[in-house]
Amino acid sequence: MLPDKDGPGVGGGQSFPEGEDPSVSLFRDYLRLRTVHPEPDYDAALRFLDRIAEELELPLKKIEVFPGRVISIMTWEGTNPTLKSILLNSHTDVVPVYQEHWKYDAFSAFKDAEGNIYARGSQDMKCVTIQYIQAVRRLKARGWKPTRTLHLMFVPDEEVGGYKGMETFVKQPEFHKLNIGFALDEGLANPTDAFTVFYGERNPWWITVHCPGSPGHGSRFVENTAAEKLRHVMNSFLDFREKEKHRLNTSECFTLGDVTTVNMTMVKGGVAYNVIPAEMDVSFDLRIPPTVNLQEFERQIKQWCKEAGEDVTYDFAQKHMNQNITSTDESDPWWNAFSASCKEMNMTLKKEIFPAATDSRFIRAVGIPAIGFSPMNRTPILLHDHNEYLNEQVFLKGISVT
Repeated sequence: MLPDKDGPGVGGGQSFPEGEDPSVSLFRDYLRLRTVHPEPDYDAALRFLDRIAEELELPLKKIEVFPGRVISIMTWEGTNPTLKSILLNSHTDVVPVYQEHWKYDAFSAFKDAEGNIYARGSQDMKCVTIQYIQAVRRLKARGWKPTRTLHLMFVPDEEVGGYKGMETFVKQPEFHKLNIGFALDEGLANPTDAFTVFYGERNPWWITVHCPGSPGHGSRFVENTAAEKLRHVMNSFLDFREKEKHRLNTSECFTLGDVTTVNMTMVKGGVAYNVIPAEMDVSFDLRIPPTVNLQEFERQIKQWCKEAGEDVTYDFAQKHMNQNITSTDESDPWWNAFSASCKEMNMTLKKEIFPAATDSRFIRAVGIPAIGFSPMNRTPILLHDHNEYLNEQVFLKGISVT
């Protein structure tokens, strides 16, 4: 466990609210950066990271994966740099807000009387970024040096799929030169005393089914319409949804990450009230756990389309097939080191499959074990929600845990 006091230099000489921990002040400064989609201010984040790297006296490397999409890497070289390195990964972008539903300005980092800090990104995942930074700061202040090299990586565009960020970067020589053996990335809060750790993720499939049919006048009983086929497709997907929902609700062993979720998200078709459309489309967001045979599942989709009628087809906007998971067996040296440290701090760990998607899936896809872990217990899960917040004491404890 790390000591509670930060070393010198935190905040770059800025003044802090009276009585506020400098780590909390730094966290709130970072939250105020509007790295929000659809037009994230990544330049502000890069300037912030420049300042931090200077304070920590760590080299900072910037790699422009796409125009305007820069990955920043701070490196703390170990005493034995030939060993596999450790990656601490975090993304700098955040999802949009509906300000009318927030108690406070979503980018003001308002702290209430209970110490709850309200801001977009307070849980997802600017808290973890600052916890990594402050943990390193405290260790350096103690004079401690890592045996393995440590990389702090800050990536763009995770919230929009990661193509212009981690997905592309893991395929580049600069990534492989980092010699990474193990990675930590984001997780989720846990409302109980336990801490949730994620060792795998569900695969997101975004699919659109196209239903062509006979057009005609809205006053007639036209046969073989697009709407009839659409109804059959919708019923097939939504009946399966009910079965998976029932599995989740009737099993004490299952979490959301253990079942396939199906949600109908878009329907398109038609030009006028009195014209039967020649085609209708329906789109679904599927999240499939790594225990599912993906080839068999796609065959089931093909069968649903065939049963719906003639010439019903589908295509994917996103189709991830990576089913790699990270070992959580105590015989695995990486997991053993992680879990042993948690046990020393009397932490209860709850192992799960991540229900959504993070950059960890790209790291695992290139054969590197990765754990999703955000040290936030006794905290409601509010990522992407209105009034996202994190209590300052939970945040501070997370620095010691990190």
